[in-house]
Amino acid sequence: MKKIVLLFSAFLITFACLAQTKNPVSLTYSSVKKADGTVDVVVAATIEKGWHIYSKNTDKGGPIPTSITYKINPLAKANGKLLENGKVEKVFDKTFGVNVLYYSNSVQFVQNFKVKPNIKTKVSGTIEYMVCDDEMCLPPKKQSFEVSL
Repeated sequence: MKKIVLLFSAFLITFACLAQTKNPVSLTYSSVKKADGTVDVVVAATIEKGWHIYSKNTDKGGPIPTSITYKINPLAKANGKLLENGKVEKVFDKTFGVNVLYYSNSVQFVQNFKVKPNIKTKVSGTIEYMVCDDEMCLPPKKQSFEVSL
C-alpha cells in the first residue's frame, strides 16, 4: 500500500511540474523622474528567443494588442500617450489575415505622469498582453503592478 501511495504521489508531482504554464515574457516595473518634474512609468518586457509580444497598435481582427490601464490617482495624472520603445516588426499574418506589429527580445512601454510636487505616491495598473512564436500563441495574460513615484 505504501508503494502505491508513493508511486501515485510521484506521478502527481511530475504531472504538476509538466502542467505549469509557460510564460516567455518577463516584466519589470520602474519609475524615472524627469527634469521637468514629471515621472515616466516604465513597463519593460524581456521576451524569450523565438517569441514575440504584440504592439498596442496591432490592427483589429488580429491578436490581442498589448494594453496598459492605470487606476485613477488624483496625485498623478497620465500626461500624453503610452509610448513603445523597441524595434517594431510589421508583417502580414496569414493566420489572422491582418498586418501585425510586434516586438522580439525586448520592449519598453512608457507612460509619462504629471505628479503633484513634494508628494510621495504610487501608480498602479494592469498590463494585458499576448505572445506567440512560429507555432502557437499563448492565451492573453493580465498582470497587475504598482510603482512608487
